[in-house]
Amino acid sequence: MLLTLPSIDARAQNDVGPVSSLKELSIEQLLGIEVTSVSKSAEQLSDAAAAVYVITRDDILRSGARTIPDMLRLAPNLQVAQITATSFAITARGFNGSAASKLLVLIDGRSVYTPYHSGVSWDVQDVLPEDIERIEVISGPGATLWGANAVNGVINIITRNSASTQGASVTAGGGNLDQRASLQYGGSASDQASYRAYVDSFHVGPDVTASGTDAMDDWHKSQGGFRFDQAGAQDVLSVHGDFYEGSEDELAPPAKEISGGNLLARWNHELAGGSQLQIQSYYDYVAFSIPAIASDYLNTYDLEAQQSFSWGPRQYIVWGAGEQVQQDNFPTALSSTQGFSPQRRTLNLSDIFLQDSISLTDTLKAVLGAKLEEDTPYMGVEPLPSARLSWKVTNADLLWLAVSRAVRAPSRIDRDLFEAVGPEVIIRGDDFRPEELTAYELGYRGQPSPNTSLSISTFYNVYRDLRSVEPAPDGGFPLTFENRMLGDTCGVEVWGNYQVNTWWRLTGGANWLHENLHFAPGSSDLGGTALAGDDPSYQLSARSTMDLARNLALNFDLRRVGALPNPASPAYTELDSRVGWSVSRSVAVSLTGSNLLHPQHLEFGTASTPIQLGPTGVETGRSVFLEVHWRT
Repeated sequence: MLLTLPSIDARAQNDVGPVSSLKELSIEQLLGIEVTSVSKSAEQLSDAAAAVYVITRDDILRSGARTIPDMLRLAPNLQVAQITATSFAITARGFNGSAASKLLVLIDGRSVYTPYHSGVSWDVQDVLPEDIERIEVISGPGATLWGANAVNGVINIITRNSASTQGASVTAGGGNLDQRASLQYGGSASDQASYRAYVDSFHVGPDVTASGTDAMDDWHKSQGGFRFDQAGAQDVLSVHGDFYEGSEDELAPPAKEISGGNLLARWNHELAGGSQLQIQSYYDYVAFSIPAIASDYLNTYDLEAQQSFSWGPRQYIVWGAGEQVQQDNFPTALSSTQGFSPQRRTLNLSDIFLQDSISLTDTLKAVLGAKLEEDTPYMGVEPLPSARLSWKVTNADLLWLAVSRAVRAPSRIDRDLFEAVGPEVIIRGDDFRPEELTAYELGYRGQPSPNTSLSISTFYNVYRDLRSVEPAPDGGFPLTFENRMLGDTCGVEVWGNYQVNTWWRLTGGANWLHENLHFAPGSSDLGGTALAGDDPSYQLSARSTMDLARNLALNFDLRRVGALPNPASPAYTELDSRVGWSVSRSVAVSLTGSNLLHPQHLEFGTASTPIQLGPTGVETGRSVFLEVHWRT
């Protein structure tokens, strides 16, 4: 973990402005960050055989990002588009939409996947920026370790140990579009035990439509939570939870009410011989309600265990098993004409996995793994294998290649959705099968010079059994979701850092994507390949991070996103900026500007939107946000 470096951690607990001096975060130290999402065990970023980008705590606080989607814009291997004030389209390597279904997102190992549409409800995910240790973003399959839906990528948001957030902290800020305030307190129960608790509340104002009218999508949300950590010689225990509620206005009233909570417990134990045992369990509850229209209530129970150990001098094994139960209830006031059948559904997900890292030579390593996963009642037993080979060309340069298989499990929309007009059924769920991916990857990560780091990843993805919409055999109703789309994608992802001098760093990134999707013989081609998603062919980003003085930091984040084909959205260029001033070791002030180049711009969708892609896009506006932070 980058922030376990002593010179950085000492400042991080007291400095509320620039979290760390750029001269303390050398290029070599950035490549030495420990990541856990690639192999479910700690390894240096420079040794990870995957396309992984790490958003550090320093990146987050310097950028001024206050929401998880805005933080994820910092990753050059993700596509992030705002649809409305409450909905985002986020994916890796294509297939984007508000219900993007091929990206697995975790918060401290807790999956925030929903079986409703196999995606993520971004409006209910929130973490205080100052409590995030890092965000690990993997573009490419991670199904062997993380299971179904880790198809095109994995995002793992890792929060800080409560020992790193001691004392009181108050943050308050506001601007032309949003206002936010939070209060947090951390303390110690003993030399080995620490805790923190927080409350947070915000309001986001409405966007505008393409015609300039009020989009009526403003919303507010309040959240609270806690974390407790205890560390001994052989045991580490962590317990944390959150609860929230809010209201989201809609273009057509009434407003949508959201609420929920989660509780996670994780125990790590060191066994004899250096073997590590981890047991984790969590409960998650999510609810939304649109009065007199529809509601959804989802309870998730999850239990996982894993063990890691060395087997001889050249092998390191991680294996484990898990069981998840999801109870979904989707009542609707229009139950006779629209909804899910059955209204209630219990989904069981069982898995067992094994991964073996084999040091073939001092510089050559093979990583072989497989997972067996069963999703009842939607999916039988699915094998999810992978093979990776890495070559440490020099101490600073790594070449790697990989081949893996992943699947996207059916959602409730795929299997249980129905809609009727009078006696005639218009849409009906069918025997939808998992979508399949076979992925081939080749990458390089290294340090071409002492002041430069570079990562290049290429991929070729072959998809089968993608979702299509098909009419009845006679060409009429009902329409059903079937697996008659297929094809392939390929692309390149590049990013790097250049340390201009001790007080100035430049970061750049780019990705290119080519999609070749088509329908199987006999398909109706209804809706076209836009049903799979709406993706730009390229993205470019550049970031300038400067320490103008010991207590003054200045950031510029520039992005260029290519045009979206269908629904059409024009290419756009935007600039975000933040200046942060540490008034003292206890007080900091910052001013953040977002979307500074245009009064408003469209990021996703127009008035014509396919059924899988969700709501119509609105135009995101320019905003400024002044924030004051105080901590003891």
